[in-house]
Amino acid sequence: MARSRFADFFASVLLLAGAAGLYAQASQPEEHRVEVTARLAPEQDGNAKRTKQHPPAVIWLNPVFPHTFPAAAPGKFTLTQKNKMFTPHLLVVPVGSTVAFPNADPFFHNVFSLFDGRRFDLGLYEAGSSRSVTFSREGVSYIFCDIHAEMSAVVIALATPLYGQADAEGLFDIQNVPDGEYDLHVWIEGRKQNELDRLTRRVHIDAGSAYLGEIRSGRPDATQHLNKFGKPYEPDAHPIY
Repeated sequence: MARSRFADFFASVLLLAGAAGLYAQASQPEEHRVEVTARLAPEQDGNAKRTKQHPPAVIWLNPVFPHTFPAAAPGKFTLTQKNKMFTPHLLVVPVGSTVAFPNADPFFHNVFSLFDGRRFDLGLYEAGSSRSVTFSREGVSYIFCDIHAEMSAVVIALATPLYGQADAEGLFDIQNVPDGEYDLHVWIEGRKQNELDRLTRRVHIDAGSAYLGEIRSGRPDATQHLNKFGKPYEPDAHPIY
């Protein structure tokens, strides 16, 4: 009999504990999320006063305080080399992702990057072959070919899933952003890093402040990139390619 009473008492305690847990879970307020938008201010042609096409651009939000949303899982992506072009030109990937660089042209390529995002040199490799790079830390990598100066691409590796890429109208859109404090970061192709750093700012996100306003890109940098040895490309160095 004593054992039966003890078992009944123990079962009652478990039942009450489970009910309390369910009540606490039900009473916990659901995290509010909003759609965050911004607009890339159009560039103006100084002479003709015409609006130029928007350059490729990305914004992302790094939370100031920890949030419960999971980081984006690393994946496998592809930047194809064909017709002396990288496709796509701009690729945003989660940190830890691997990017393949297949050569779909009938001649050699040499993909490299000497920038802080991810430094690498894949060397010469022939048509039909492919080589890969893992982007293990956050940053912007500018990708070039050591043979063809006209080839370029950009890989942005992010630790946050909260980012938006500008569309043809210069509009950014980031879905499902929890209310809170964030550091807004901006990347615009062709702009110097010190100018982009000045666009970084602290923002508060909630239902009443989900539009981040216009982002002005400034003047593009006319500096030409160098080859993997840090020297200018030779004109028509490989005419057979």
